[in-house]
Amino acid sequence: MTTPQIMILAVLLGTVVLFLWGRWRHDMVAMASLLVCVVLGLVPTDGAFVGFGHPAVITVACILILSSALQRSGAVDTLSRTVLPQSAGPFVTMAALSLLAAILSAFMNNVGALALLMPIALQIANKQDLPPGKILMPLAFGSILGGMTTLIGTPPNLIVSGFRAEVNGAGFSMFDYSPVGVAIALAGLLFVILLGRFLVPTRQRAGAEGFETGSYLTEARITEGSKAIGMFMRDINDELEKSDAQVIGLIRNERRIPAPSPYRELQQDDILLIEAEPEGLASALSGLELTLEAELRSEEANAEQKEEAKEQVRAQKAQKAAEKSGDAPKADAEKEDASKSDKKESDTKKGALQSDDISLIEVVVLPNASFIGRSAADIRIRSRYGINLLALSRQGHRSMSRLRTMKMQAGDVLLMQGTPAAINEFGNRLGCAPLAERSLNLGDKTQALKATAIMAVAIALAAFGILPAAISFALGVLATLLVGVVSPRTLYDAVDWPVVVLLAALIPVANAMESTGSADLIARFLLDTVAQRSAPVALALILIVTMTLSDFMNNAATAAVMCPIAIGSAAQLDASSDPFLMAVAIGASCAFLTPIGHQNNTLILGPGGFRFSDYWRLGLPIEIIVVAVGVPMLLWVWPL
Repeated sequence: MTTPQIMILAVLLGTVVLFLWGRWRHDMVAMASLLVCVVLGLVPTDGAFVGFGHPAVITVACILILSSALQRSGAVDTLSRTVLPQSAGPFVTMAALSLLAAILSAFMNNVGALALLMPIALQIANKQDLPPGKILMPLAFGSILGGMTTLIGTPPNLIVSGFRAEVNGAGFSMFDYSPVGVAIALAGLLFVILLGRFLVPTRQRAGAEGFETGSYLTEARITEGSKAIGMFMRDINDELEKSDAQVIGLIRNERRIPAPSPYRELQQDDILLIEAEPEGLASALSGLELTLEAELRSEEANAEQKEEAKEQVRAQKAQKAAEKSGDAPKADAEKEDASKSDKKESDTKKGALQSDDISLIEVVVLPNASFIGRSAADIRIRSRYGINLLALSRQGHRSMSRLRTMKMQAGDVLLMQGTPAAINEFGNRLGCAPLAERSLNLGDKTQALKATAIMAVAIALAAFGILPAAISFALGVLATLLVGVVSPRTLYDAVDWPVVVLLAALIPVANAMESTGSADLIARFLLDTVAQRSAPVALALILIVTMTLSDFMNNAATAAVMCPIAIGSAAQLDASSDPFLMAVAIGASCAFLTPIGHQNNTLILGPGGFRFSDYWRLGLPIEIIVVAVGVPMLLWVWPL
């Protein structure tokens, strides 16, 4: 083993360990791996960033933009309205949703497809009184299965095609993946539809409707002589933060102000809606000399009761006097104001959390959200967006403590309070999808037709070999800009930049594996010790190893690592590299055992209330089906 081989294998091992650890984002790890290779001389300095111009990277970015155009124009929603049954049982509904997700994922970003269909799935689960996970997991797995059927269905397919182009001079075409991919997808979907409900664990998550506010949200009044009079809201929050509390609303002159500005000056008789744990509430109130509104109302009620008692005594005396004189007063007049006090209290309390213009909306953090790893305080969620973060649900467990400092993770479900427009703006900018029932975005029919036509033409140009895929889809992006389907301002928001950087950084590292002979070294070890020089066994081994790695690390990274090994295995066996590369493409797409292997698995983690160990029950049988169907199909369609 040469020194360069030892160095590149050490870098590769360290990269995989960091991917599995998950402490840092995948793109950061990939870029660090690339720079270490450059410093060690394994990658030439003038070739360090050639990956950013690689056709696979360009194609991935363009597909993400075209997928966004389909979503924004309402084309996908129109298809959903047409295809999905309006009233059907759980079996038909789950079958239709899973099949639709697979079809959409074959031609667009599968995370986007799942995010669009997930609110529909939750709505259906609620109507049919099903645990949400019973529909969400089959839906997510269906979208993953559909992605392996075309060149543009998932980034690993594009990576594999790029490596094939370096070996044979031409990459895989648009539908080269379809014979094997469709067979596996159909077998997997059939299994999911027939048995998925029985293998998915029953989990109930704490939804917005089950959000208990009594122990956590308290109204406190700024009374005469209070220390809080004249203070700014930011100063109040700084003081309350010592007790792990925060102000999420203000009532002034019976007008409610959600997420008040940090620079608003407080006045006497302002009512603060404070979020605090019960044990920290006393210190939060005493430090600012605030008085519980409930106590004030109790005192007012006692005074009113005493006054009412006096009135009743006076009324009784008047009644007796009237009876003696024969002129009894009407009793009904006294009953008209019997509930005025309760009504006034109800009106004041009404809308403390919700009203006609203020809503509680649950959103899920998407895998590509820009604020993953940051807290609500870091992004200044209240001052920038005018909304409150009330609670966070992670793997089915709701938390309300230290929300301002909790680092966000993909799949977290956030309970937001604010106007729907403000919450939507927050979600669009930072990468969150609403989980509430939403009306279909029918958009402009003309724009939807334009987006669909542009995508169809781009696919046709690539499928028939008229233009390379990167050029074809780049032209599609340009066309969407020219016809106004996508605005220049939102163009780059649609790109998942961490994935782009990941791919661009790992391509030179993967090339270094080949140039140093490390890929051949690993291939020889696998062939001699495990496969015993048998080509079919080696093919199955490549598929299983790739599938196992993709369950624990990014699928695009898995494809970049495994492609050189697959090519080396084919060379050692003097066989065609095509079936081995196809095995890598299939294995990299089939991450069903964990919530971290695929972005769609992560996306359903919070909404489904799942735990880390819940995925293998349905995922393991599907992976067995993938191997059982995939290996014979590979040997038939792509002979060795």
